[in-house]
Amino acid sequence: MLQDIVEARPLSEYKLFLRFEDGAEGIVDVARMLPFEGVFEPLHDLACFRQVRVNRETGSISWPNGADLDPDVLYSMVTNTPLPSLETSGATQHRD
Repeated sequence: MLQDIVEARPLSEYKLFLRFEDGAEGIVDVARMLPFEGVFEPLHDLACFRQVRVNRETGSISWPNGADLDPDVLYSMVTNTPLPSLETSGATQHRD
């Protein structure tokens, strides 16, 4: 997939509007994706959650506390396409 996120806007609750470099766009409900634990715990505060930014270096989104989300997973959710499996991504398995 490897599509960079070029726009991210917080919406109501824990939803984000995302636009990718290929023009794909949609809404992701972050609260349905992950528990607000560990590095994601501060994001439970909506004021913190709304500080989401596009990280142009990684092509993903991040927050000031260092939390970030995988752009491939987000792209898969927005476009409703499956993530590539290791077998189709060129990875090989070694067997003894």
